This record gives sequence, structure tokens and C-alpha cells, in this order.
Amino acid sequence: MALTFDDGPSERTPELLELLDRFGAKATFFVCGRNAERLPGVLSETARAGHEIGNHTWSHPRLDFSSKDMMREEIGRAQAIVREITGSAPRLFRAPYGVRWIGLGAVQREFGLMGVMWTSIGLDWKLPADKIAGRLLRGTQAGDILCLHDGRMLAANPDITPTVAATGEVLQTLQARDFTFCAVSAMLER
Repeated sequence: MALTFDDGPSERTPELLELLDRFGAKATFFVCGRNAERLPGVLSETARAGHEIGNHTWSHPRLDFSSKDMMREEIGRAQAIVREITGSAPRLFRAPYGVRWIGLGAVQREFGLMGVMWTSIGLDWKLPADKIAGRLLRGTQAGDILCLHDGRMLAANPDITPTVAATGEVLQTLQARDFTFCAVSAMLER
């Protein structure tokens, strides 16, 4: 099973890194380039901890009604900053809000990116921890991709307390059911 986090890195991402380490779990972090530029140390720490880094655009825009040039700029800038900070460019891409548009597939291919959606999304930007965990645990099965957020778009120091609590509950519950957590690429390779 793959646990994913969007919109980071944020000042609160290290709390999730510590929690994932405690459970021996790996995750995929779909990062916004502007947040990576603002917090390069957090992005480096995430990569050094063995988590996968994916592209979530530069500034988290909706991509519907967008030109290929705009998509290319957003994706390309994020690719460049992640490569500069971590030493390698992302191989995975998740569109902000999950919104895809005509031409996005072609732009992804230009950068060698595979698009990744989710099986279940926690709605962790608006729900309390117990509701987030409930959404993610309901009907969970092997091969699922769970979506949470370690940031809140481009906000500095976002309150992700419900996300952290829900992540702990999900990890504990699903590991007790013999699920393991790995990066999206590792799951796809299996």
C-alpha cells in the first residue's frame, strides 16, 4: 500500500517523517516547487529518509483551462528545484486538486513523468483526525494509494495536526492487519 502526501514540504513535514520512521513506513511526497524552494532542508531530509519525491507543480494551480505552455512552466520549474535540492528529478506527478486537462499527458511525457491519482483521499484539510482515518481505513485493500497532505497549498507553517494524528492511526491499524507501506514507485514495481 502507498501512503502519499501532497502540498509540502512544510515546517510540519518532519513530524510525519518521524512518525513514518517509527512505523518503518516509506511514503511518496508530491511537493510544490515554491514550498521546496522555501524549505530546501525539509525536502532534503525527506529524500535522505528514503521517501520518494513527486512533482505537484510549482505553485499549486488548477490545471483545467490551462495551456500546455503554462503546464510546462509549472511542472518544469518544480522538476528543476527538486533536482537542484535532492540531486534527482521526480518520476511521478500528481495534478493539484486531481484536476487534469487536455495536453497534460503530453507535458508529463516531456518530463518523463507518470501521473498518479489516489484510491482514497482523507480530506484532511477540513476533517478531524478520526474522520480522516475512517475515510482511509474504510474498504482499504492491497495496492491502494492513500492521499493526505503535509502542507496546505503554499501556506507557511500550516496546522496539519489532524493529518499527523490520522496518519498514526492509519499506520497502526493497517500494520496490525499485516499491510506494509512503500513508495508508489516501489508498489508499482511489485
